[in-house]
Amino acid sequence: MAKKNSNKKFFKGLAVAFLLPLSFYLIAKVMSKDKIHLPNYYVADRVDTTTDGGNVSTDTVFHKVADINLVNQFGKPISINNDLRGKILVVDFFFVSCPSVCPRLTGNMGLLQKAFRRNPKMESSLDTAVHFLSITVNPERDTFPALRAYADKHQANHDHWWFLTGNKKDIYNYARNELRVYATPGDGGAEDFVHTEKLVLLDQDRYIRGYYNGLDTADLRKCADDIVLLTLEKKRKKK
Repeated sequence: MAKKNSNKKFFKGLAVAFLLPLSFYLIAKVMSKDKIHLPNYYVADRVDTTTDGGNVSTDTVFHKVADINLVNQFGKPISINNDLRGKILVVDFFFVSCPSVCPRLTGNMGLLQKAFRRNPKMESSLDTAVHFLSITVNPERDTFPALRAYADKHQANHDHWWFLTGNKKDIYNYARNELRVYATPGDGGAEDFVHTEKLVLLDQDRYIRGYYNGLDTADLRKCADDIVLLTLEKKRKKK
């Protein structure tokens, strides 16, 4: 009984920690004219050098994540960059039959999603600027009905959190070469397997703005704070 109560207190504390960014969000909205430190850009593709009147300047060109076509938990074909144009994205990788890491990772994604409810009492009141994506690394087994059952099990808001399947080679290329979450070489073949606890934060323009350990409480809080900052950045760009 003591262990059960201890676990309940831990998860309650974790949930409260994720709700704090909403308070920060309200404060930041009021102070949005002040300078804020936005999340860094990650993964430089190249550095361009220019010379003007003897002055040399450099400009880092950061990696812009390419599109991928997948199928969500309702069997609907989707294009991430087109169907979610202008959205801030949080992406992770998982597979339905994973016994250990993935359930914890998915549970923490769920806490992140709940942190961005505009009304904590309403499941459907999520901030529409943010969308969550969980991509299976075992697409041969994880059909869209299996993904929907998994999403239901974890009480996901289907409108703002998609569980995605598709072509294995495309998914593994996306993980390795676009999101850069897995350094080990591979071709997406039958023997290839990607497994990572990382969360990736993409801004509205599809630049990588953060990597986080999805099993670490401090990293998850940092991810929540960075989402808030990107939301402010997005609002400023509209002005």
